[in-house]
Amino acid sequence: MAQVRVGYLGPEGSFSHEAVSTIEGVDAVACDSLSDLLGVVADGTLDQGLVPLENAIEGTVSATIDGLVFDHDLLIVREIVIPIRLHLLARPGVALGDVTMVRSYVHALAQCRNFLHPMNATVEQTTSTSQAAREVAESDQPWAAVASSLAGEIFGLVSLASDIEDHPGNATRFVVVGRDTVAAPTGHDRTTIVCFQDDDRPGSLYGILGRFAARDINLTKLESRPTKRGLGDYCFVIEFEGHVADDVVADCLADLQAHLARVKFLGSYPVTGDEASDRREEVAQARKSATEWIEGIRARIRR
Repeated sequence: MAQVRVGYLGPEGSFSHEAVSTIEGVDAVACDSLSDLLGVVADGTLDQGLVPLENAIEGTVSATIDGLVFDHDLLIVREIVIPIRLHLLARPGVALGDVTMVRSYVHALAQCRNFLHPMNATVEQTTSTSQAAREVAESDQPWAAVASSLAGEIFGLVSLASDIEDHPGNATRFVVVGRDTVAAPTGHDRTTIVCFQDDDRPGSLYGILGRFAARDINLTKLESRPTKRGLGDYCFVIEFEGHVADDVVADCLADLQAHLARVKFLGSYPVTGDEASDRREEVAQARKSATEWIEGIRARIRR
């Protein structure tokens, strides 16, 4: 059987490369940009794509969320969270005081502002952290890259400073996206949707959120995004606990679809993390106990 071909933001040595390497049995394919990556998944050239969705310091990766909301009809099928440790890398022989330019991906640069600010160096964006490392390695200038230690090893760079991110708990949440199939429910899942309003009126957001509250569905993230149709025109990206296979979630989504201009479904997928498996076991046990309870009551119905 042919391996699933999964795209990631390249070149090799990027944090996306590190994240996709945690998936067993796939053929990882490097792509030049997030736009290209989402495009080749949407047109069927690749089976799936791994993209960064959210960083603990900088928040949502706008290129990813806008691509999923506005440009392509793709579904999130799983998430992967990895810690992000940033290093200042340069060619051997270049000292920290020699650096005239620091290059990296926009989010990586933003994650280490406190370190970069005092440096007497120009800051320039690249398409990825590993692309920055490659450009530094190929240049004869005293440049440096903010990238992973893996990128340094691949491109022959040395670390001038380690762990330069502003906060020690830095991590990035990646998601794997595909075209048609919704991931199977596991008992501890998350669903992501986008709500578009037909007009802006008082209480419109309250009306959306109230439908979740009425069904005791816990929201895990709420974000507004400009629709690109005019200033002040927004849609809402909402993440919440549960799977579309759950009756209460399906009922909520149907209710939203009936009352809004449009609801875009971005996927139901397993929650990751150290506590995910324990949470799934707790949910399974709770459902088993609830089923036994209701069956006990029904057994007492007079025939």
